[in-house]
Amino acid sequence: MTKPVSCEEFVVLAVQRLRTGNFRGIHSVFSGFNEAFKIYYTDGSPVDATEQLAAAGKIILRPTKRGVMIYLPGEAPDANRGEAALKKMGLI
Repeated sequence: MTKPVSCEEFVVLAVQRLRTGNFRGIHSVFSGFNEAFKIYYTDGSPVDATEQLAAAGKIILRPTKRGVMIYLPGEAPDANRGEAALKKMGLI
């Protein structure tokens, strides 16, 4: 492997390189991110690392089935989609 990178650099690189098509984020499980993280950082937890980065505002996490979607700041979809849909429907 090449020179070790920080967790933040690893996650940013993963989002940039593993996203497919028009998707702006990656699924932590289906993209292979969790497995790659465990191989690269043998003593680290991808869940703990991404939660810390999210708390620091370095990435955005959105819960989804069987994992989370990981986005770079400014690239995550609006968290209030339900409210937006209700406004479009004229219900609020």
